[in-house]
Amino acid sequence: MNQRTGTSILDRSGVVLVDKPSGPTSHDMVAKLRRIMGTRRVGHSGTLDPMATGLLVVGVERGTKFLAHVVAHDKRYEATVRLGAATHTDDAEGEVLSTAAPADLEALTEERIHAAFDAQRGDIMQRPTSVSSIKIDGKRAHELVREGQEVVLPERPVTIFSLEVLDVVFGVDATSCIDVRISVHCSSGTYIRAIARDVGEALGVGGHLTQLRRTSVGPFDISEARTLEQLEKAPQLSLNLDEAMVRCFDVREVSESEGVDLSLGKWLQPVGHKGVHAAVTPSGRAIALVEEKGKRAASVFVARPAGMD
Repeated sequence: MNQRTGTSILDRSGVVLVDKPSGPTSHDMVAKLRRIMGTRRVGHSGTLDPMATGLLVVGVERGTKFLAHVVAHDKRYEATVRLGAATHTDDAEGEVLSTAAPADLEALTEERIHAAFDAQRGDIMQRPTSVSSIKIDGKRAHELVREGQEVVLPERPVTIFSLEVLDVVFGVDATSCIDVRISVHCSSGTYIRAIARDVGEALGVGGHLTQLRRTSVGPFDISEARTLEQLEKAPQLSLNLDEAMVRCFDVREVSESEGVDLSLGKWLQPVGHKGVHAAVTPSGRAIALVEEKGKRAASVFVARPAGMD
């Protein structure tokens, strides 16, 4: 029991959906939420760049451990790609590496632009941006870039479920640059900046992001998110742990006695379920995430350990 708030850890465990503004890092957002929520146990699932805005999924108390099991969800973004210049970060905050000749940009047609984005759809191999959070020998790639090292990450498979070109604007900012507004539905691990870079390279003019907004992460949508200002006025979870587990995973209904067994770290008999399921009692309590292997349905995460109030 927390003496200051009069609530238990489980009462304060769950997920907060935050609408991140442009500017702060995801780490900055976690620091602010630790103060707002009154606990050090706060962590996010899926980094957003400082320039980016939109949905940041944050775990509180035991919600941080829960989010470790919710890492492979699909995501949706809205973005603006500027054709006509390449930067070392593949976004507007980076140093400009090259600019296209006005004649090359003027030669581009909407048909060619659409075709270049069409080539990004489906199962593709993508080279992550060099200023990513991917670790190389224990250091994040963006840290190595800041130290002046050249970083070229290997390609890896990602899936672009859909990519729609919403608008094409020629001659922006009194230049020959072209802004292309897109919406993207993709697998986890996809870099929208890399799409901007690769489309720019394919068209021979360079490209980078000028705007990026994440609108969904798996079952979580930006429409449910609140700003920091709103959370300052009313600090509360978006979903408690029971609600979050049921939303993210299929349910296996268990008896109250089976729930007690899971809370004690015991395993259950398998019932033929594939993948990870949320074990939920008749009282609506999500006790654990369980996965069947052989003759056992064992916990991969116990939300409500025995003895925890």
